[in-house]
Amino acid sequence: MTTQLFMDDAYRTTAPAHVARITEQGGVVLDQSLFYATSGGQPGDRGRLSWAGGAMAVATTVKGQGGEIVLIPAADETPPPEGAEVEQDLDWGVRLRHMRMHTALHLLTVVIPLPVTGGQIGADKSRLDFVMPTAPEDKGALEVVLNDLIAQDLPVRAEWITEDELDANPGLVKTLSVQPPRGAGRIRLVRIGDGPAQVDLQPCGGTHVARTSEIGRVAIGKVENKGKQNRRVNISLVD
Repeated sequence: MTTQLFMDDAYRTTAPAHVARITEQGGVVLDQSLFYATSGGQPGDRGRLSWAGGAMAVATTVKGQGGEIVLIPAADETPPPEGAEVEQDLDWGVRLRHMRMHTALHLLTVVIPLPVTGGQIGADKSRLDFVMPTAPEDKGALEVVLNDLIAQDLPVRAEWITEDELDANPGLVKTLSVQPPRGAGRIRLVRIGDGPAQVDLQPCGGTHVARTSEIGRVAIGKVENKGKQNRRVNISLVD
């Protein structure tokens, strides 16, 4: 199993590691990874590995077997040898946009308190699919409320509960299509706001900003009809 460094510090951009193995497809498995693996609608991280006598661009990152995280080399890149000591360098610009987007999507579920049937995070545009038989009457009003929440500069923190505690509080799960991973005995929650100012608490294994103000202004884009009961709400960062 790969130690997930991003779980403890999503802002860390460099770290050493040991190459545990190279997969049959040429993917690189490290003993500890800064790179987030594609899951829950959040894309895998990209960046670079370097070692004595070589370097490799990381095109994306995926989940492997037994809790491994696999770094996928860019085209025509040569992976390091097994056993090598490497330095990880994250593409911070892309990671930060994913973090801003991910936290913004959590806040979108506060503004639109409906069950979520799917979602996707991107550096330029992200979206959530809701059980929403009719489109919102005033999309602009929703955008104002969303940006007001962001501007409150609420803290964003991760914490852990047991699987039994989650079972006792099933309302914490907002996403119908993706359930929290089980088997490890504990579930990671992301809380936005503290005490009376708390606005959201839900299971999540992704990376987030530390405070909502770091998201910046967000625009709610097209609301698409995705069937009789579903609407897709798109958002983008206003840089």
